[in-house]
Amino acid sequence: MSRKKKPKGLFDKIWDIFSSVRLSVLVLLLLAATSIIGTVIPQNQLPDFYFHKYGEVLFRVFTTLNMFDMYHSWWFRFLILVLSMNITICSFDRLPHVWKIVRKKPSFDVEKFRRNKDTQTFKIKGSAQEKENLVIALVRKTFGHCVVEQKDGGFILFSEKGRYSRMGVYVVHSSILLLLMGGMLGSLRGFEGSMMIPEGETSSQVILRNTNEARQLDFSIRCDDFDMSHYDNGAPKEYRSDLTVFENDKEIFKKRIIVNDPLRYKGINVFQSSFGTLAGNGATLAFTSKDSGMVYERKIAMGESLELPENLGTFTLNHHSNSYGYMGHDLGECFIGKLTHGEQEPQEVILPIRFNGFDKMRKGAVSVAVVDYEKRYYTGLQVTKDPGVWLVYLGFILMIIGCWVAFFMSHQSLCVECQTMGDTGCRVMVSGSANKNRMGMALKIKRIASLIKDV
Repeated sequence: MSRKKKPKGLFDKIWDIFSSVRLSVLVLLLLAATSIIGTVIPQNQLPDFYFHKYGEVLFRVFTTLNMFDMYHSWWFRFLILVLSMNITICSFDRLPHVWKIVRKKPSFDVEKFRRNKDTQTFKIKGSAQEKENLVIALVRKTFGHCVVEQKDGGFILFSEKGRYSRMGVYVVHSSILLLLMGGMLGSLRGFEGSMMIPEGETSSQVILRNTNEARQLDFSIRCDDFDMSHYDNGAPKEYRSDLTVFENDKEIFKKRIIVNDPLRYKGINVFQSSFGTLAGNGATLAFTSKDSGMVYERKIAMGESLELPENLGTFTLNHHSNSYGYMGHDLGECFIGKLTHGEQEPQEVILPIRFNGFDKMRKGAVSVAVVDYEKRYYTGLQVTKDPGVWLVYLGFILMIIGCWVAFFMSHQSLCVECQTMGDTGCRVMVSGSANKNRMGMALKIKRIASLIKDV
């Protein structure tokens, strides 16, 4: 009378789902698909960029799905979590059987070796007793430790190595889990942002890349000096910043940073990424009357207004910009002012530093140009924190070790049987087995057999 199988409980069903290889394949395919999407859709751009590129409808859909910062989205983290659980449960589900093989006491069945299709059988001169020590020494030298069993008229030698190589796949699983944990920790606890610090000033505020929110560091950074070298054609060659780190109003240390040589402190990396110029309190401007041709130079402070000669109006210097777009072109660094003449509408005046005669194109009784201005540099810093990076490094190291063990090592067994055959010498059988790379094991059997023939 057959017994009915006990129905599986909820825990068993969940365990079966997460120990399934099908789930592994499904999650890996989803991660691959989302990675392709993350390549097609530019990540971490400004909202205006996405709105104009995809339109209002797709912009709202993609924003809801967090497609513009996909690798920090809740659903991507969920896939990583599912994959981690799947790898962990798969490993625990199969580990007891493998561990039993690794830890059990070696047992050798000579009949099993005799049935091996790669067995090498041949005769050599001399008796088994005469060849025993030579064969043992040869096997120990070429294969490893061996066990010898005596029998009537001869001996049987057994040897094995690489038993722990069966654990290589679990080292690879552990490395993948460390990589996933490191990535998840960096996603949850890390950040990436920027700082712009003028020479001589101090800041502890980072503007986050994804949200443009401000984050305060536990310490502050002062830019003591910014320096830049140029190529012969005038293009920037290298720029570097002399920085000082302060904590609780106490100077901690100084460091000069250049590109690819960052400042590191308390798990935070500060990279040299950009630079720019800031205008000081004002500038010296040249006002040219188009009627008389007279040029009047005046110093003007930011926000100040000047009454111009010849009743040319009133000029106000409003602000300074490091970049100004005009008809699809970047004019670069500019001063922006306002010219008021009588009851006419005020005119915006753009004064590019690189194009001194730019304002001559504007209609009016006077043109304006920049003669000189107080200028100082600011350093642009990229600030990152990734607390999971050491787990990622450790995961890569373990993966290299695990892949080497899993793909280039195997659990191998060897049997050498030597039986005296009267006065004609002795018959030798060399056989072996391996849990993988059996072709390589067959070649090793032939090589050992060839060496025994020569003893």
